[in-house]
Amino acid sequence: MDAAQERRVRAVLALGGVPQADLLDGVQQVRLRLLERAASGREAPRDVSAWAAVVASNLAMDWHRAKRRQERLGERLAALRQPAHPSGEDTSVLSVAVAQGLDELPDAQRQVVVLRFYADLPVRSIAEQLGVPEGTVKSRLHTAVRALRARLHEDEVV
Repeated sequence: MDAAQERRVRAVLALGGVPQADLLDGVQQVRLRLLERAASGREAPRDVSAWAAVVASNLAMDWHRAKRRQERLGERLAALRQPAHPSGEDTSVLSVAVAQGLDELPDAQRQVVVLRFYADLPVRSIAEQLGVPEGTVKSRLHTAVRALRARLHEDEVV
């Protein structure tokens, strides 16, 4: 994996709920799975970057199932913000509200939202990597975005 792919994997792990202290381990797990795939003689993924993002997303879901991460997601998302961008109070409130909204989504919906909007994968790649039809990805995205939008309006953030 190159540096850009590693940053993407770190972002997917962090957005999926893995604490900052465990991000390096998550990146190593993705590398290990890539090596295991090569060692088993299986064909290399067509898009290693997309494959790595999906593996990272699956690792994050596994971690999420093992640990409770309520209320800590907002802190982790805030830690990911680029210092070069101005951070106003409105941006912080919106970031926390989105983080809490993501936290309330079912795992499958959170996974496609993170892969689509944070890892910037196209719907087709997400569908291929998850082994589901594109329509399923689109449906999950639609439902998740609608739920997030309702949450933001309910909390009077937007």
